[in-house]
Amino acid sequence: MTRVAFQGERGAYSESAAIALFGADIEVVPMPSFEEVYQSVSGGACELGVLPIENSLAGSIHRNYDLLLQHPLHIVGEVNVRIVHHLIANRGVRLADVRHVYSHPQALAQCETSLASLAGVEVVPTYDTAGSVKMIKEQDMRDAAAIASRQAAELYEMEILRSHFEDVPDNYTRFLALSREPITPSGPSKTSLVCAGKNAPGLLFKMLSVFALRDIDLTKIESRPQRGKPFEYLFYLDFAGSLQEERCRRAVDHLGEIATFLRVFGSYPRAAQPWPANNGQEG
Repeated sequence: MTRVAFQGERGAYSESAAIALFGADIEVVPMPSFEEVYQSVSGGACELGVLPIENSLAGSIHRNYDLLLQHPLHIVGEVNVRIVHHLIANRGVRLADVRHVYSHPQALAQCETSLASLAGVEVVPTYDTAGSVKMIKEQDMRDAAAIASRQAAELYEMEILRSHFEDVPDNYTRFLALSREPITPSGPSKTSLVCAGKNAPGLLFKMLSVFALRDIDLTKIESRPQRGKPFEYLFYLDFAGSLQEERCRRAVDHLGEIATFLRVFGSYPRAAQPWPANNGQEG
């Protein structure tokens, strides 16, 4: 059975993403941190890892961009998961009893307006959404609630105080699947890479032009600081297409002539766009 690592506890949105990517016939392996997911795949303890990379409300998960660079893994898939947050507490606890709300910082950021409507409530960041539910359950906290998925509420036999707690219904998280070996995708594909260049006027324009000249759709660009080079940056790029396509290979080869550093993370099947948010899926 294929072992798939994810960050968090059972019932986390990452577990839902792993099942969406690889089906129910996998062994999901919870990990306390993003770093340990990478390490478990790099070291061979798990065949695959699934990690969030960006959210449509709260933005990019920068830690996972940085970790991509630090580990010799390949991106082999992606999925966009509709995130439906619920405010969850022990059975018998009323909304008026809640004085503390626990969840992952990303989930808290996606519910800022809803949280602001709860008077006198302390917001407490934790390492995981489902882990917050588990903690409240195990410690029998009667003045606390967690923001997490319906699956977490059901798994830990907790009560949902308020559903659809996210600020905006069009709330999606993009997850990546990571493996020690690359794949050759068929059908609609996407390619991810990271590059850097000598800091000079027009650098980014020149880098991006290699795609524009070939009518290649850039779907994402993210800049991150280069360690040891103050105020110089790495550029993470996603584009539509596979390195099996000649125009995409030529674009990346052209980019390599401009860049001082270039690493391709992989070509992989492109996830279907899920918008609008009425597909009925709850994470």
